[in-house]
Amino acid sequence: MAETLRLANAEQVRQAVAWALAAGEPLEVVGGGSKPGLGRPVSARHRLDLGHLATIVSYEPEELVLTAGAGARLCDIHEALAARDQELAFEPPDLAPLLGGPPDAATIGGILACNLSGPRRIKAGAARDHFIGVKGVSGRGEAFKSGGRVVKNVTGYDMSKLLAGSHGTLAALTEVSVRVLPAAEATRTLLLLGLDDDAAVAALGRAARTPFEASGLAHLPAEVAALSSVPEVAAHRGAVTAIRLEGPRESVADRAQSLAREFSDLPSASLDREASRALWAEVRDAAPFAAWPDRVVWRLAVPPAAGAETVARIKAQVGCTALYDWAGGLIWLALDRGIEAAAESVRAGLGAPGGHALLVRARADVRRRVPVFQPQAPALAALSARIKDGFDPKRILNPGRMYEGV
Repeated sequence: MAETLRLANAEQVRQAVAWALAAGEPLEVVGGGSKPGLGRPVSARHRLDLGHLATIVSYEPEELVLTAGAGARLCDIHEALAARDQELAFEPPDLAPLLGGPPDAATIGGILACNLSGPRRIKAGAARDHFIGVKGVSGRGEAFKSGGRVVKNVTGYDMSKLLAGSHGTLAALTEVSVRVLPAAEATRTLLLLGLDDDAAVAALGRAARTPFEASGLAHLPAEVAALSSVPEVAAHRGAVTAIRLEGPRESVADRAQSLAREFSDLPSASLDREASRALWAEVRDAAPFAAWPDRVVWRLAVPPAAGAETVARIKAQVGCTALYDWAGGLIWLALDRGIEAAAESVRAGLGAPGGHALLVRARADVRRRVPVFQPQAPALAALSARIKDGFDPKRILNPGRMYEGV
């Protein structure tokens, strides 16, 4: 059992990392502990707990900027933003229930360190696109800062973009600044009913090419839709393809009518604001797969038009169930019971270079044996190693979390 170092401020974080560096003691860096199974297991006798850095340092609604300690819980940030009708536009997911943990434990630092984005990524961009400032401590024991509390900041290197997606292997984040946006006044979702995967991905691509500015494009095959808590989805007893529209009330009403006419050749239904919120939260968090805790889960990123054929290639080799987001560009894949990882089959199913497969949920012994992140080409692996050398030459922070030896 690792000893947990609970730290109250950024200076204590710096001191702890400096001590670990001098002692040659690796540290497992955690925030809310909501994603312990995401990534390779870290072998460290000490855990650096950033969960006490939980204060919302400043929130300037007029400037559309929020700054918080890296350990600030997402649920607290959502509450503060909702009071001013604002939101994190990249729609960060809460993966804790999928990974066997309690809901609402996710922190803003953990979300940004993992660069996790929800269904609205197709319109609003990724988490890293909204990450505008950071303070942290590198594996050299040095405190640093980059960016600031303004949306436009061109001083120095945009280090926040580099740290997004580094999974705590380059620095322990202590404070982050994010861009926020006004929340949508209205939301409606058009449901296309009974489409197979190929037809659904084609319909989602068709919706993406319309001028109606969809902010969510997902497909739930019948087995997945049956697990939804949204009555209109589960009661259909078949596959459901969802297209979300958001914005001013009159605009949404007009676009929803036009979108329905666009797909008048297909069986359809619609969801109001509250039902839409519930459905897209399920898509965001891959919530249906939480009902199958014994199944291995992968997260694939592919060209959207290739989504259905990617799943078909994998299904030809291994039994699985899919959930499609980002118009088919993001695929959650739950392997059938008893299949440990099938990494070769899953990654071979990606087809052309450029796809990415992340092993999201599996036992720790499986994650030690199987590459969790997509293996890197030699040139990219060498670049990653040089970046790691610059930030953490002694491999103190989350060693091996992403790749063995790094």
